[in-house]
Amino acid sequence: MLPAAHRLRRSVDFERTVRRGTRAGRSTVVVHLLVDPDAGLEAGVGAVAGDAPPQVGLVVSKAVGNAVHRNQVKRRLRHIAAAHLPAIPPGSRMVVRALPASSGATYAELGKDLTSSLERALARARRTT
Repeated sequence: MLPAAHRLRRSVDFERTVRRGTRAGRSTVVVHLLVDPDAGLEAGVGAVAGDAPPQVGLVVSKAVGNAVHRNQVKRRLRHIAAAHLPAIPPGSRMVVRALPASSGATYAELGKDLTSSLERALARARRTT
């Protein structure tokens, strides 16, 4: 389970991350990562980007399958993403979009694909900054 401080909730944040962030994908997931130095300013008065925790959001559409399959994929991705929180820079936002192939994927396959996608997105984000 993702701690409350690390959950991405607002649709504006999802949209901004998907549109402005770097993207990396595999067969089961696509990761959008936005390393935003100003993200910490929304945390409160006087906050800096280093104080803001990284936030993660999930997008699992009906193309993945019925409600049972979607919820199973969400639970798995949430658990895998929580394990990767230390690797995400403070103040960053990450959106994990599940592809239809994720419905039939095992936990290990989802974990491998998410890890690989996150590493590639981080490398691309470092190159652009």
